[in-house]
Amino acid sequence: MDYAEYRTYDAVGLAELVAAGEVSPCELLETAITRAEAVGERLNAVVRPMHDLARARAKEPLSGPFAGVPFLVKDLLQDYAGVPTGSGSHALNHIPAEQHSAVVSRWLDAGLVIFGKTNTPEFGTKGITEPEANGPTRNPWDLDRTPGGSSGGAACAVAAGIVPMAGANDGGGSIRIPAACCGLFGLKPGRGLVPAGPAAAEHLEGAATDGVLSRSVRDSAAMLDVLTGRPDPGGPYLHARPSQPYAELARHTPRRLRIGFTARSPIGAEVDPQAVAAVDDGVELLTRLGHHVEPAEPGIDQRQLALDFLAMWSTQVAHTVDEVQRLHGARADDFELDTHMLAAAGRSLKAPGYYAARDRWNTYSRQLAAFHSRYDLLLTPTLARPPVRIGELATPGPVRAVGRVLRRLGMLGVLAGTKAWDQAVIANLAPVPFTQLANITGRPAMSVPAYRTPGGLPLGIQFVGPLGGEATLLALAAQIEAERPWAHLEPGL
Repeated sequence: MDYAEYRTYDAVGLAELVAAGEVSPCELLETAITRAEAVGERLNAVVRPMHDLARARAKEPLSGPFAGVPFLVKDLLQDYAGVPTGSGSHALNHIPAEQHSAVVSRWLDAGLVIFGKTNTPEFGTKGITEPEANGPTRNPWDLDRTPGGSSGGAACAVAAGIVPMAGANDGGGSIRIPAACCGLFGLKPGRGLVPAGPAAAEHLEGAATDGVLSRSVRDSAAMLDVLTGRPDPGGPYLHARPSQPYAELARHTPRRLRIGFTARSPIGAEVDPQAVAAVDDGVELLTRLGHHVEPAEPGIDQRQLALDFLAMWSTQVAHTVDEVQRLHGARADDFELDTHMLAAAGRSLKAPGYYAARDRWNTYSRQLAAFHSRYDLLLTPTLARPPVRIGELATPGPVRAVGRVLRRLGMLGVLAGTKAWDQAVIANLAPVPFTQLANITGRPAMSVPAYRTPGGLPLGIQFVGPLGGEATLLALAAQIEAERPWAHLEPGL
């Protein structure tokens, strides 16, 4: 199969060809590898090739709903036994995983042929993908811009046609942000629906979950069935699954939905007119499809939510750095300065302060539930502006210079809470202030590529659903997809 034909199929379509005997897993794999190598130097999406493992697997008898389909996993939390999970860090780049993570096991059970791991910022801490260990990943639609983060390598690979769908995860927007940057569909499932094992019951206090980035809604729906097909005995929750598969529910025309929308930045930062236009365009489209759409705010102090999110994020980074040093003997120079600064901010937070921040998650969940008692969905921009340029969100030179000095003196914690630090934090959150709400509250959310700027850059719109709202989100996404298809759009690489 040549690339031009390969690119016309989504993962479900490729699996159907394999099942019918019209193409072999080996043929598909070689097409995917050839494409990855053709665009690899320009994009830097795949940072850990696994070609020999994949070629051996493609020759084996494969079964499952995605049997024979080429696939990439993210180089963060998605362990493949015997292969390092570098997490975008020099500290872990050469340490092989001891066992498959739960989601990787489920992907292999589904028959996927995994042939590489995709780039991510160090420990997934940013909404861009520019790790020092691997170098920046570039957006296929504009090589000077970011594909987003932290699943930027995955989004880049799907948008560039290397694979129709790739593994991703989302702890603060890391599925939805890259989806919006690269013109893809990205669903973040609700808390605890997808297993986090075997190493953990949940990640980031339950704020993070695994999933995929895809070019078609039906791929994401079918993959949600794969990932949630059986309970996780080590997980913290036992979820009630819908009576029908998500792949089937996604084919149902949604009932008339009541949708509240806002394009106001929850942290008070500027929102680009194009992001506002994306929401306005979505409102017009949804109204035309028969839904009731009106302005509405969730009534949450989201600036405080952002600070509480940062409290969790920074303390988690501090713990991660400590554990990597303890378990693997990593040196301080094995971590990026930005990681050290974030970890220092986490260490400066006292336990009662952290508890108060974590306790407010309950308030936000109740407030969002009150919003969902009036509206089926919340609509916002996914991004507050079009994808930023590579290097644009780098920590300012003066802050880095001070940080280096303070680190040598063992006083890096004093930087946390300073005006310069707060400005750097807000500067990094300003382009992506809308996504953390769904992570803190554990609600499902999606980015739909329904809009492009006049210059042709993708810019998604986000929908946040209530608990158990995955089927509603998928059905609405499929309705939008039918009205305004996007899978055929391809960057000119």
